[in-house]
Amino acid sequence: MRAMEQRVLGKTGFRVSVLGLGASEIGSARLSPAKAARLLNGALDAGLSIIDTAECYGASEELIGSAIGHRRGDYCLITKCGHASGLDLPEWTPALIERSIERSLKRLRTDCIDVVQLHGCSEEALRRGDVVAALQRAREKGNTQYIGYSGDNGAALYAVECGAFDTLQISVSIADQESIEKVLPAAIKNRVGVIAKRPIANAAWVPRWSFFGSHGRVYRRRLRKLRYDFLAREARVGIGIALRFALSVPGVHTAIVGTSKPARYESNASIAAQGPLPPTVYESIRKRWRAVAETDWTGRT
Repeated sequence: MRAMEQRVLGKTGFRVSVLGLGASEIGSARLSPAKAARLLNGALDAGLSIIDTAECYGASEELIGSAIGHRRGDYCLITKCGHASGLDLPEWTPALIERSIERSLKRLRTDCIDVVQLHGCSEEALRRGDVVAALQRAREKGNTQYIGYSGDNGAALYAVECGAFDTLQISVSIADQESIEKVLPAAIKNRVGVIAKRPIANAAWVPRWSFFGSHGRVYRRRLRKLRYDFLAREARVGIGIALRFALSVPGVHTAIVGTSKPARYESNASIAAQGPLPPTVYESIRKRWRAVAETDWTGRT
């Protein structure tokens, strides 16, 4: 396998692999510590250098801390905060932000998280400013090096334009392209590091895929109308084109793919190592989206 491309994550200065590991499935699949350690260490050994999790992803943070806490110098660690899972506090308050970050530090077995992101809070909450200020105080205390926002649509645009955030995690895929025109140009202008979430659109066109969730069901309906010709080919080919499409989008620095199976991240790492799509293939996907996308095909938060 060729070495995976590294990109600088905006103004953070972190050099990260173009493919990152999303750790939500590690928590939801309830992996044993031994299986989680095999998955996470294997991902780092394969060249992935960015791990994404959240305080509401079940046992994900604890498993990461236990499995690779001793390898903190090998990867950029991202977590998200703001949901009151397990804490008797209202969501989107400064107190909740502070408490959840403190808990994440303990779970992840680190004294500083590389990036802490607000996890999908509304544009109204962002504009109110108190939760953003709480995140900034965490940075001042040394609990995190950089702060970011994870979300879509108007809230994402405000986040990149307000100047408060270093990173943005946003939906970018063959089935979710609104951000390419409406948000990413502003992110490029403001040197915000962009992390693409759900870059393979949950592989929602693959009949045997066992997990779709609400996002996958929406993506499947969209893809039935988009009818990209490459989705009629074997699953690996379609997934390869989909992932390389997300990595070809201007402004995207890394794409986070979630899995609990080592074989899948190894396959995805091989795909990412092939580099961006040929411009003609990329433009054909964009052209099809512009021709077919409906007005309510907004970013899936």
